[in-house]
Amino acid sequence: MKALALFSGGLDSMLAMKLITDQGIEVKALNINIGFGSRSDKSEDMKRRAALVGADFEMIDVRNAYLQKVLFNPQYGYGKHFNPCIDCHAFMFKTALSMLEAERADFIITGEVLGQRPMSQRSDAMAKVKRLADDEEDLILRPMCAKNLPETKPERLGWVDRSKLEGISGRSRKRQLELADKFGLKDFESPGGGCLLTLESFARKIKDFKKFDQNMQVNDAQLLKYGRHLRLPNGAKMIVGRNELENQLLRGLKTDKYEEIKLGEIVGAYSLVDQNISKEDLNLALKIALSYAKTEPNKSYELGFKDELFTQSPFENKEYLNEFFVS
Repeated sequence: MKALALFSGGLDSMLAMKLITDQGIEVKALNINIGFGSRSDKSEDMKRRAALVGADFEMIDVRNAYLQKVLFNPQYGYGKHFNPCIDCHAFMFKTALSMLEAERADFIITGEVLGQRPMSQRSDAMAKVKRLADDEEDLILRPMCAKNLPETKPERLGWVDRSKLEGISGRSRKRQLELADKFGLKDFESPGGGCLLTLESFARKIKDFKKFDQNMQVNDAQLLKYGRHLRLPNGAKMIVGRNELENQLLRGLKTDKYEEIKLGEIVGAYSLVDQNISKEDLNLALKIALSYAKTEPNKSYELGFKDELFTQSPFENKEYLNEFFVS
């Protein structure tokens, strides 16, 4: 037998895989990358953690499909912020189910725990996920809480020994930590905070983007992860890096929707603004860019934008900029 596991990198999904590999079943861990994880690149960490519980690993890039099919039109709506958790889980399951034949696998597992998440891990929400994922053959198994749920096909047919699965429920992590100690697992991602869509500050960035641009592409979504985001008076978007790492990431994600403000020999943050920025917003953006550079008040500097040079001076007090911040 072989199972495909939805793998987040966290302890619950590692334990779910361990419960299955300990029964002599081959497991391949799939990280379904929707583009809104809290870390920019964790594939090596996840591959290592999957190996600790005897599983292979692959990251599946579904970012474009997720933007087109799920994020802006979820059947079951959003959670507290911009998180379509039920539709998102169903999309991941549907992706994994579609891979069964090619992977010569038999069923799907996940580290979900009944009652752990308020929107997506209630029993009624799990039923909605099952329907939306088209799991007609009953192939989704949740080893961490299986004893609290009806038997699935892998259990009924004896592919998996149900007695060796868990019956965890609720938000306490006591049992998970006991199992981690039993299996000697110490390397796992901290629980919670893994999805940017659950954060109010990130939800504001998405709502602001959609207000001015209905065509969000993969790199647009990635740009929302980094830097200070400002909306200028005439509608132009500006993004300013917070540190050198963000500066590098923003350079790599720049699209044809944005143009760089060139600082020349001035040391400062990397800044992007809308390609079609108005003259008024550009003058403001140049002052903002200088305000996040090593400059002196009341002194003028020469900056580049497209093929032109502009002379501008920084703000003396950056508190004025607060009214432009999206996040």
